[in-house]
Amino acid sequence: MERRITRLLSIAFVAAVAAGCASATARFYTLDSTATANDAPAAHYAVEVGSVSVPASVDRPQIVVQVAPNRVEVDEFNRWAAPLNDGIAGAIAGDLAVLLGTPDVATGPLANFNPAYRVTIDVQRFESVKGGNVLVDAVWAVRKTAAGEKRSGRTIAHEAVQGEGFDALVAAHSRALAKVSGDIAAAIQAADAESKSPQNSRSKTRDKSETSGSKARKK
Repeated sequence: MERRITRLLSIAFVAAVAAGCASATARFYTLDSTATANDAPAAHYAVEVGSVSVPASVDRPQIVVQVAPNRVEVDEFNRWAAPLNDGIAGAIAGDLAVLLGTPDVATGPLANFNPAYRVTIDVQRFESVKGGNVLVDAVWAVRKTAAGEKRSGRTIAHEAVQGEGFDALVAAHSRALAKVSGDIAAAIQAADAESKSPQNSRSKTRDKSETSGSKARKK
């Protein structure tokens, strides 16, 4: 009799666990563009946000949360809607479109799209603390496609999480990425302004003159 009762209790426990697992629904999150337009003149060039790399520890569908200095939790029921590196690229591309005042910002190589500048981003740290803070530490580079000139920098962005849930956590990451985008936009604008400066134009003219003279001497 006792054995039968034990078996029935075991069956009931397994059924309850299975029902609990079946009722748990995964939630999916996206990173958003949150940058706001500034007073800078609108850009008349195209920008491509190319490769984005992220740390292996967070390169997974599940959102990884820091719970102790040396411990993280991988949340099975709160996930990214797309690969994290793609989500970051999309958010930064959207931010750059706003900050530069141009719709000609795209992610990845596209047919019939000839960018004046290409951006690459290496995310060194992407940390999340629920109800606490998020951290995005990114090394980025802006390369002018015509001349191959490159500007690079590093942005370390901290943002407070304004709430306890995952919605607030992801929103904080979006705001942190907007700070990264702001630094990248400033580098693009500086590079563009430099390429249009009179001094730069004179330098190019002098270089062409010296090249022509060199060719003439060779003849």
